[in-house]
Amino acid sequence: MIEMRKIIKEFPGILANDQVSFNVNSGEIHALLGENGAGKSTLMSVLTGLYRPDGGDIYIEGKKTEFSSPKDAVNYGIGMVHQHFKLVQPFTVAENVMLSIKDLKQIYNLKEIEQQIIKQSEAFGLSIDPKAKIWQLSVGEQQRVEIIKLLLLGARVLILDEPTAVLTPQEANALYETLLKMVKNGKSVILISHKMNEVLENTDRITVLRDGKSIGTVYTKNTNEKELAKMMVGRNISDVVEKKSHRKNDKILSLNNVSALGNNGLLKLKNISIDIYDGEILGVAGVDGNGQKELADTVAGLRMVKQGSISFSGKDCTKSGRKKRIDLGISYVPEDRMTTGLVTDLNAYENMALKSYRKNHGAFIRWDKVRSDTDRLIQKFDVRLASTANPVKMMSGGNIQKLLLAREIDSDPKLIIAVYPMRGLDIGATDYVRRLLIEQSEKGKAVLLISEDLEDLLSMTDRIIVMHGGEIMGVVNPSETSREEIGLMMAGKRKVDLHES
Repeated sequence: MIEMRKIIKEFPGILANDQVSFNVNSGEIHALLGENGAGKSTLMSVLTGLYRPDGGDIYIEGKKTEFSSPKDAVNYGIGMVHQHFKLVQPFTVAENVMLSIKDLKQIYNLKEIEQQIIKQSEAFGLSIDPKAKIWQLSVGEQQRVEIIKLLLLGARVLILDEPTAVLTPQEANALYETLLKMVKNGKSVILISHKMNEVLENTDRITVLRDGKSIGTVYTKNTNEKELAKMMVGRNISDVVEKKSHRKNDKILSLNNVSALGNNGLLKLKNISIDIYDGEILGVAGVDGNGQKELADTVAGLRMVKQGSISFSGKDCTKSGRKKRIDLGISYVPEDRMTTGLVTDLNAYENMALKSYRKNHGAFIRWDKVRSDTDRLIQKFDVRLASTANPVKMMSGGNIQKLLLAREIDSDPKLIIAVYPMRGLDIGATDYVRRLLIEQSEKGKAVLLISEDLEDLLSMTDRIIVMHGGEIMGVVNPSETSREEIGLMMAGKRKVDLHES
């Protein structure tokens, strides 16, 4: 058993962990929940030796222990699978595992390492080819490599940060089957996740952090989503809002056999044909990296069309750039709000002016109007910030997203492209963004929603297109499909094949 007692970790001006106590037993899956900035990652960084605590103690099997580096934590059997994997893409599975082996001899036996990988794979259902190169593997398979690396290091406690964020439903189910085998074998798993339904289905206990403090630990079987949400945010979160059924109105956007290149010069979008209607939320499902970003960029006017055509409000705009698309009424909330969406070294006023400055009459920006408009939007969209004069990088992720949405929606667009708008947000901010997009659709705006969260897509959209390898595998009605059907299409099976098999 590992026990953390009254851990304190402070950064300049921020008390990240305020006397947090946490423990994990052998043979259990223990979830760590909390809003962004609640202190989860900091606490796990202390447990893995990345940070040294400013106060408090760590006990392993009842013995007080200190970590001076991550190597010390590894020696005690504690390892972490990060959300972004630490793998060398051109290397094989065995070569990546070899890089993490302690005291590796100068003359090593690669076949022996491959046999160890196979042995661990078979023991925990982590099917993987040790000779395969990392770039040839799916995201789920790459995650298995990270887990195998820890197992071969002798890890008894595995910490997983948002482990299913980029997995298909089938891959997520397979992961939890693996974790269950591990805990039955006496290992411990600490799970950091925003997906409440997965936490409730697959864990033994749940600890909730809020504002750097431990709010409490509960047995999963004795709690529910509403109770956990209240612990996380300190108030009741209303039921998940669902979009009302939509009747097709006028067609606002039409893509006809559109293909486009990726940043690597290869064809990333292949013969895409879709229509979007006024007041409709069209969802896009797929494992990250299967053409969703290129689709959004192409519709927004940031990526040129290689072949095919795009029309907006009945007018051809295939060759129009971003500036023209903005004038047509296409707003864009990109995946990376910190680089593409906003300039983080600029303040809120300056970021708002980035889009509105062209509407000025004359050569100079009317800063008095920019300030009054920004103040109005900050209040309307409940953006919380210490000072409008501070760089936006000092704001929380949820408030940065609100500021970006405020700017894009205030331009009164006809179409809103939203790429992973709830990614990385806590439950309160997620609920806000979800309601905001549905509200805009009810006002007649069309929304192209790209998300990896199937629960959001199923509850928020009128139709869902599923992408794999830059192609559309099928189009489904949320009320007439299942997570499993969408998951199979995300893995590359076309809808027509599903009905034939």
